[in-house]
Amino acid sequence: MSQRRNIVKMQSGAQSLEPVAAPNAEAKSHRKIGVAIVEDDAKLLSTLVTLINLDQDFEVKGCFGNTPAALEGIPPLNPDVVIMDINLPGIDGVECVSQLKKICPRPQVLMLTVYEDTDAVFSALRAGASGYLLKQTPIEELLNSLREINRGGSPMSSHIARKVVDYFQAEVTAEKKPETLAELSGREREVLELFAEGFLFKEISDRLGVSFGTVHTYSRRIYEKLHVYSRAQAVAKFFGDKK
Repeated sequence: MSQRRNIVKMQSGAQSLEPVAAPNAEAKSHRKIGVAIVEDDAKLLSTLVTLINLDQDFEVKGCFGNTPAALEGIPPLNPDVVIMDINLPGIDGVECVSQLKKICPRPQVLMLTVYEDTDAVFSALRAGASGYLLKQTPIEELLNSLREINRGGSPMSSHIARKVVDYFQAEVTAEKKPETLAELSGREREVLELFAEGFLFKEISDRLGVSFGTVHTYSRRIYEKLHVYSRAQAVAKFFGDKK
């Protein structure tokens, strides 16, 4: 199996969720980087456990399929790094990061997700994540990113990093136009009102009967039409225009 293949393509060969021992048992004094994984896709989780444990620098200490299990199980393990998905059942990964950082601030959180839209990226970073990779990332890049984030770095997929740069450039150069809520479609306005009421993306998708990704698409259109760059700014404009 070539290590150049990306993580998603490698999932089909994984069978067991049990950690696989590293083949090289030398140097007991070598301190491994402790990793916890929060991922609800069993096949992908199995693949990650296997590939990470095959590298002598790492040890997978625990795996969790949802936010409540992660919030209960990760603090006693005190891992160095937590790999976090966003689209978890129930409470999403962004909220999981936010809550985890309050009760267990030491572990560095690396998001590993299919979502690459600006809101997902910045929501995760604001919640406390220190890195953001896409699931098509090659395994060797993931392993290097785990080492980097453990050293205090902030690894990101290249076009995710570009989104961060574009965001800050837009903050400096964008001209704010006097747009109003009338520019929004009925569904976009509905999503914005739910934002204002404090609903999370997963809760909004369940409430409206649409996918998690569709809610992110609506949020991106809202930001573009209102010339804002975050959920908080959109909500602030919502209340300002309603006065």
